[in-house]
Amino acid sequence: MDSKKIGSFIAERRKDLGLTQLELANKLNITDRAISKWENGRGLPDISLIKPLCDELKITVNDLLSGEKLQESEIKAKAEEIIINTLDYSKKKQKNYIKIITASILIITLPIITLISMFLIDLNRMYNNEQVVFGTWGFDYTAPIDLSTEKIEIAIENYMANCEKPKHNEKYFIASHIYLIDETLKKTEYGVYAWIKGESWLKNENGELENFSGFSIPCKFIVKRSNDNYTISDVIAPRDGSYYPKDLKRIFPAYIIYELDQVYENGTVERLELEIKEQVSLYYHSNME
Repeated sequence: MDSKKIGSFIAERRKDLGLTQLELANKLNITDRAISKWENGRGLPDISLIKPLCDELKITVNDLLSGEKLQESEIKAKAEEIIINTLDYSKKKQKNYIKIITASILIITLPIITLISMFLIDLNRMYNNEQVVFGTWGFDYTAPIDLSTEKIEIAIENYMANCEKPKHNEKYFIASHIYLIDETLKKTEYGVYAWIKGESWLKNENGELENFSGFSIPCKFIVKRSNDNYTISDVIAPRDGSYYPKDLKRIFPAYIIYELDQVYENGTVERLELEIKEQVSLYYHSNME
């Protein structure tokens, strides 16, 4: 149905009958704004008002829905078209109602779904001993400090320091950079990928510090956990020379190999050297600057 055509026809008939919008509205017990809306083509009369409106305008329902005064000979020809147009309009109106209802449901439910999602995320983080992100429903949870990484690092450094046998009463100092701790489901065994730097130092008879030897290598450690104790059960390191690239691929994941290739460029080795110097200074009570 052509709402603009119907609106113009309503306005034309009202004026022909000498009625104002307010007068026609009073006859139909509605506001004059509704009449204005129809006549401007911004809407159509409600189904309950079509027959009373036609009676007041002295037209037939077919005339109103056609948007023009029909001759007797045109009524039959227009009847089918009017029915089809009316059904089509009803379908469009129904679709609009569905869209409005759907939008309303989304507006109401989306904030609820969002809050529930935030709440579930926080619950999951709490379950995994992680600090909450959103703090919904007043939750303020701080995860307990996980010292496993530090304990594993200490276990590795102690193990490596004790592996080296001193020849001149020198002391071995170890610093490590851990890239990944890969734990089993039961959290009783860990595969630890790290870069290890070690140096041996001795204070000679003149009170001077001497560096005897050192190494700087990537390693994979197998760490076992019993209660809260961490022990090293195996160490795997790449061999020197032509075996080194092949062993790297065999021992380490690809993305860690990329990190290992950068240790001398990204400051990792320099940082480990500084850590060792700090250890040496504290142990011998000497300033190494």
